[in-house]
Amino acid sequence: MERISLNFDKTFDFISKDSIFSYKEAIENHNRALFNKTGKGNDFLGWTNLPTSISEAELADYEATAAKLVSKDIDIFVVIGIGGSYLGSKAVVDALSDSFAHLKTRKNPFILFAGQNISEDYLFELRELLKTKEYAMAVISKSGTTTEPALAFRLLKQDIEDKYGKAEANERIVAITDASKGALRSLATIEGYKTFVIPDDVGGRYSVLTPVGLLAIAVAGFDIRALVQGAVDMEKATGVDVPFEENLSAQYAAVRNELYKSGKKVEILVNYNPKLHFFAEWWKQLYGESEGKESKGIFPAAVDFSSDLHSMGQYIQEGERTLFETVLSVASPDREVRIPTDTADLDGLNFLAGKRVDEVNKMAELGTMLAHVDGGVPNIQIVLPKLNEYFLGQLIQFFEVACGLSGYTLGVNPFDQPGVEAYKKNMFALLEKPGYEEATKAIKKRL
Repeated sequence: MERISLNFDKTFDFISKDSIFSYKEAIENHNRALFNKTGKGNDFLGWTNLPTSISEAELADYEATAAKLVSKDIDIFVVIGIGGSYLGSKAVVDALSDSFAHLKTRKNPFILFAGQNISEDYLFELRELLKTKEYAMAVISKSGTTTEPALAFRLLKQDIEDKYGKAEANERIVAITDASKGALRSLATIEGYKTFVIPDDVGGRYSVLTPVGLLAIAVAGFDIRALVQGAVDMEKATGVDVPFEENLSAQYAAVRNELYKSGKKVEILVNYNPKLHFFAEWWKQLYGESEGKESKGIFPAAVDFSSDLHSMGQYIQEGERTLFETVLSVASPDREVRIPTDTADLDGLNFLAGKRVDEVNKMAELGTMLAHVDGGVPNIQIVLPKLNEYFLGQLIQFFEVACGLSGYTLGVNPFDQPGVEAYKKNMFALLEKPGYEEATKAIKKRL
């Protein structure tokens, strides 16, 4: 099996190899707790063996539903959801799409998102666009009452029914929700929407390999079977009986925890391919929401190089020395562009003539890693052989397992998010939601 690789040699100026391998026994125990579902948050550990549990019938259902929607000649598929209910599919679709797909004729519809913010301008502009396009949509929520997606769905449900009539609109709406309870499940039953189930034991940020992510990825025209197969292979490569020396997720968890212990409080996920921008956004939620608890946790940040070398590069090179970087590198690009010779050579680039642009990119990557290590920033490197469905599936499972192990090593429950509720309580009090009367009085006194 060809797989992604992990290199942490460029951390050895800051932490020792022995200190990393001192985590072996503890992390192997954490890995058993993870896969045997006996650790903290074990009600939400369904994702650990999710790849191998996805059946042929489920994959065929996602593909058939996607094909049915696409057969309606839709231009746009709107995914309504927030957090893990949109970031996973956005990450994969963006990573696999032509950079200028929105300006080109496509076989499959363009994926747009709603309910991931509460911007009135965004919703107005989206609704105006949809008046001129053929579209369908998926609404994703276990409860159906999460404010941002519920608000967006209320508006778009009305619009799609006005545009197509209720019967046809119901054919164009897919609900991805709880198996038996909640407002969205009740509505889907009443309206007769096609539905998929979000497993009870899989939290939102770990849900990209459920219908939450797979349906939109299939609608966009990408190979969900290859994506799942990559995750299956990584599930096996990081499983309960895999020793620390062979388990990439275990090693990554150990390295980042040892760096954290040494004073490195911020991890920057670096990419040299702009298609991975939203993969980093997915990663930020995965690690930030999983580890940021009890006044602990590495702060997850992200940069796009070499663009951000001209903005954030100065700080990374010479600012506060609390940083380390994890670099996502793609070994082989899909396309080939060679640099031509120019007779005048006014730009002084003839020394690069005949080389591929990717060779310049790789030397920028290597040169930057060396410079940052010299400047006091440890570097971890993760290499994807190619940017395709199979290796993205591996990368997703790799990061998810490592996140669980890292959270356990840190001593927190990586599968809850109690702090997320704080803003909601204040928002509901300020909006004078029924049942929040006392909270409304209290917050108004503060203001």
